[in-house]
Amino acid sequence: MNYMGIDHHKQYSHLTLLDNGGKQVKSGRVWNTEREVRGFLEGKEGETRAVIEAGRTSYVMVDLMKDLGVDIRMAHASEVKAIAKAKIKTDKRDSKILADLLRADLIPEVYLRSQANRVAQRVLRHRAFYVGMRTRVKNKIRVLFAQQSLEAQEASRIESFFSRKGLEVLKGLEMPSFDRDLLDNLLSLYQHLEERIKESDGLVEQLYEQLREAQLIRTIPGFGPFLSVLAAVEIADINRFKSVSKLHAYAGVIPSTHSSGARTYHGKIIKAGNVWLRWAAVEAVYPACVGDFDIRLFYQRKARRKAANIAKVATARRLLTIIYRVLREQREYILYKR
Repeated sequence: MNYMGIDHHKQYSHLTLLDNGGKQVKSGRVWNTEREVRGFLEGKEGETRAVIEAGRTSYVMVDLMKDLGVDIRMAHASEVKAIAKAKIKTDKRDSKILADLLRADLIPEVYLRSQANRVAQRVLRHRAFYVGMRTRVKNKIRVLFAQQSLEAQEASRIESFFSRKGLEVLKGLEMPSFDRDLLDNLLSLYQHLEERIKESDGLVEQLYEQLREAQLIRTIPGFGPFLSVLAAVEIADINRFKSVSKLHAYAGVIPSTHSSGARTYHGKIIKAGNVWLRWAAVEAVYPACVGDFDIRLFYQRKARRKAANIAKVATARRLLTIIYRVLREQREYILYKR
């Protein structure tokens, strides 16, 4: 068995190959192309196992290694640094450290997602980007409106700027020439983002039709098509979580714990793990309270004993428990009406 550490960069990578006894067989920099990597691997004997740190472009090398028949694993970057902290840092040393850790079976592994799952993630991130941009544009319009004279604000008082009537009022609002130009530009950008969001909603709908897991999550109160697809894509494979507590930890909705001697203190949530899954669970809390009596009762009991935010996180954790059961048992959530 050979062990290879990969220090990956956008255009090139430094590879270090060790034999079963830990002796360095080969080391060098290669471009991230099949021809270069294949040339580096030529002449090796036996199977090869490789490791690469998780990063934005790491899957390019992961797919390439899989095509070449290399068993590759992905390491948690920050945990690797904690295990093998060094004052001297070079590409060569980093790849050698990764290979040594792999040979010693000390790699803190990250789940390797399928190509289809990664494409789905990019679709969801794409939509989230547009929604974030739209929110920024809305805030700019509100600020610009608030900077107008009080008479103009009173004359144009509306419940919502971004309803059909509100947009008509904004387009007809009398303002100084430069402010008028700024508002017109912002309104044009807002309309453009609305169109792009509708297009990305269509892509999300296609994902929903393809994902059985999303359709099961959709039966849980609080989860619309987007949140259902988001939760299903981020979880990817429910069987990789041996217990529901593992899913809670992955979403980062468990309290931090400080224990020393006879004292144990539970603080705020750890906020580690998958930020998107945590956001989806928390976002679904209030709609779930409206749609399900038992969930609403659970939230209200927690809110009376604790603060509202603590109750919200606890309810999000309960929703993740329901998701875990629904996906593990492959059945729809049954809503009992009272």
